Amino acid sequence: MEMHQIRYFLAVCDQLNFTRAAETCHVAQPSLTRAIKLLEEELGGLLFHRERANTHLSELGRMMQPYLQQVHDQTQAAKKTAIELITGKKLQLRLGIMCTIAPTQVLDLIEAVRKRHPAVELLLVDAPARMLEEKLLAGDLEAAIYCLPGDEPNDRLHYIELFREFFMIAIAAGHRLSDRNAIRVQDLDGENYVNRRNCEVYEYASSVFLSQNVRTPMIYSSERDDWVLAMIAAGLGFGFIPEYSINYPGVVGRKCIEPEFWRDVSLVTVRGRPHSPAIGVLVREAMRVRWLGKEPVVLQGSASVEQS
Repeated sequence: MEMHQIRYFLAVCDQLNFTRAAETCHVAQPSLTRAIKLLEEELGGLLFHRERANTHLSELGRMMQPYLQQVHDQTQAAKKTAIELITGKKLQLRLGIMCTIAPTQVLDLIEAVRKRHPAVELLLVDAPARMLEEKLLAGDLEAAIYCLPGDEPNDRLHYIELFREFFMIAIAAGHRLSDRNAIRVQDLDGENYVNRRNCEVYEYASSVFLSQNVRTPMIYSSERDDWVLAMIAAGLGFGFIPEYSINYPGVVGRKCIEPEFWRDVSLVTVRGRPHSPAIGVLVREAMRVRWLGKEPVVLQGSASVEQS
């Protein structure tokens, strides 16, 4: 079955006249008739009953019409999408965003792309950092915004540092430590801990707590930050949460010190992989956004610093 056969068939369905259908398709009538006959042979029966002044669909023709119409429409849509992509009239970009990043931190970037580059369609994927890196390397994403503190940079990836965000000790407003400006790791010994399951610094922080002989029994673990924050607000324990993700009534954040913890979040792409112009758009807009009120880290001239 070929596309021109389907097109000729649909034209005859519309005109119910082989001569007019041939004119509509800009083809000689014998060619159209021959194509319809080949289609009938492939489908195993007549598609039309031809009478002197009355051409009409057969039972098989009526049954095939919606299916072949769908094939035709989908093919046309595919051609249109391909043309838009090649000519730059429409560009899709699959962007991964680390699920532990607060939405407010990326809204300016998304809005800038939407307003200044309407041809770029952002398809957002929300997932943990390690999953985003796997999807990026596998080709399921063109770019991703994430970090993996403590991991060595992957040689296959290119990193553009966007912002640094400190981790805070999140506690209930009435907690015994809430009157302090900062909380030492040692101060948390014996405190119950409410765990964010997707926390990208969990393993590193745990080793630091153990090295200082600080014990913090885990009483609850969840992938949902709102549940974790609700538990903290109820006074059930403390949390280890990025500064700009503490946005729950009754919960306050105090900077963790001795040591401090932070994350350097980057826009990540795959080195050497051919990219669409949409990647250039994304990079340019990311460089214009003020992340946490500041220009991107990469423009500030500071190197990436590991937690210490």
